[in-house]
This record gives sequence, C-alpha cells and structure tokens, in this order.
Amino acid sequence: MLQVIFTIAIAAEAMTAALAAGRRKMDWFGVCVLAALTALGGGTIRDALLGHYPISWVRDPNLLLIVLGAALLTIVVARFMDTLRWPFLLLDAVGLVVFTIVGCDVALGMGEPPVVVIVAGLITGIAGGVIRDVLCNDIPLVFSGQLYATVSIVTGVIYYLGLTWGVPHTLITIVAGLIGFTLRVFAIMFNWTMPKFIYDKELR
Repeated sequence: MLQVIFTIAIAAEAMTAALAAGRRKMDWFGVCVLAALTALGGGTIRDALLGHYPISWVRDPNLLLIVLGAALLTIVVARFMDTLRWPFLLLDAVGLVVFTIVGCDVALGMGEPPVVVIVAGLITGIAGGVIRDVLCNDIPLVFSGQLYATVSIVTGVIYYLGLTWGVPHTLITIVAGLIGFTLRVFAIMFNWTMPKFIYDKELR
C-alpha cells in the first residue's frame, strides 16, 4: 500500500511542478526537468549523501517514466487544474509524509543513527520542493513560515520512536502518516506558520 501511495505522490509532485513551470512559461523540456527534479530530487540527494546505490530512479526507471508522463499530462489538462486545488494540496500532504517515511526507512536499513534517520526523511520529503522553488526564482516554501519541514520532522520522529519501541511496522507507518497528514492539513486550513526572523534597517 505504501508503494502505491508513494507512486501516486510522485505523480502528484510532478504535476504541481509542471504547473509551476507553466506559470514561468517554460518549454516542454523545462516542464519535464522541473517535474523530475521536484518528484525525484529529494530521494536522489538522500541516496547520494548516504551512499545508497543505485539511486532510486536508476534502480527503478519506471519512476522516471511516471514523472515524465505526469508532467506531459499536466500540459494537456492544465486548463482544468484550478478546480483541483484542494485535491492537489491533500496529495502534496500525503506525499510529504510518505516521502519522509520512505527516507527514514532507507536510512534505517543502512543502520544509520537516529539523527541521520530523521534528516534522511526530511531531505526526502522537502528537498525536491526546495529545488523547484529555487529554479522558479521563488523563496522556497519551507523557508517562508509554512509548517512543512516541521511536519516532516514530526512524522519522522514518531515513525522512528514507534519502531524503536517495538510498534508493528504497518501500525506505526499508519499512525505516523496520519499524524503528519493531519498536522499539514490543519496548518493549511488555519494558516499555522513558524515564527519569522525579520531584520531590516529599523532594527539596526
């Protein structure tokens, strides 16, 4: 089930990146590149940092084909996307927690210490979005006060502690995923944000 959700989340991330590329008037190649970097970038960076080879999409090229297919599909159906804002936000929230759990699993499988496990989950969950925003010349969403990285960290901590305490893998996956998903949805609905550091000449 996690693999199915993971595949859907990758496609959704690719489509949101394709829309961002369209808003920047990129050509079709740019759309596909941005979609691939967004959907697969976090896992690629994680694998490279941990020395986990082959990298996920090299091991399973179907992931790349799914991403490219989703990006090209977005070009065709983009005019209808405005009516799907909330479904995409929900899929993005699902993708965040699923990517986080998958990243934690990779680090756990390599015997990494707790901090590395949590960071691996965080990188998997947010790095692709950071790459997307930077290439679109935007301040990354995770740096703009949104409860995004925080949700990834909370999900990773709950998942790791649950496994450490002997909670069955399927159960803690569901629990951590539901808590992270709910927190992210509430943050969107009620505009929960992190405190911001503001420094300008009036404060000097």
